[in-house]
Amino acid sequence: MNTDDLIRTLSRDVPRVPRRVLARRLAIGMAGGGIVTMILVTAILGIRPDLRVAMHGFSFWMKWTYTLSLGVGAIFAVSRLARPTPVSLRWLWLLAVPVLLLAGIGIGELVDTPSRDWLAMWLGGSWKVCPWLVLTLAMPIFVGLLWSFRRMAPTRLRAAGAAAGLAAGAWAATIYCLHCPEVSALFVLTWYSLGIVLAAGVGALIGPKLMRW
Repeated sequence: MNTDDLIRTLSRDVPRVPRRVLARRLAIGMAGGGIVTMILVTAILGIRPDLRVAMHGFSFWMKWTYTLSLGVGAIFAVSRLARPTPVSLRWLWLLAVPVLLLAGIGIGELVDTPSRDWLAMWLGGSWKVCPWLVLTLAMPIFVGLLWSFRRMAPTRLRAAGAAAGLAAGAWAATIYCLHCPEVSALFVLTWYSLGIVLAAGVGALIGPKLMRW
């Protein structure tokens, strides 16, 4: 049997893969993990009582814009890395754009704030727990993304794990905004980002072990 005949024989009874199956599976994994994270925030941490008022202010949307932009970029990277085909990740430098924009806002805060108040503005009232809460809240979303990967064929396992952790951390931080009362861009840039980076690091560390196929 020549090669062409062999390929035709092997592919004869292969079922057609539905369109958008990858997007649907990622959406299910993200939604499942996000629901668990939302339950944890509402049941354990609690929604900030002034949320309705806060949503009319700049600081709330500043935080959400930052975390959402990172989350969208990271989930796009996840969707690319879930496929076995070679992909270029050069475009990931675009994730630096929201970081730089937030840093610019933070510099503006420093200019408008007396230097004696800089430390308090940077640390806020929850700097010791914020990164760890973001990391903890990211775990259900990360598990949901790992579930999504079980039917896929990633080949760059460490990169895929890091991207999944980054996405989980960013979306967990987005949900955490519903609880967090901090208003400083410097706080968000430092402590939110640290939690997101920790989640990406965990993903890079354990992703190759859990995504192996």
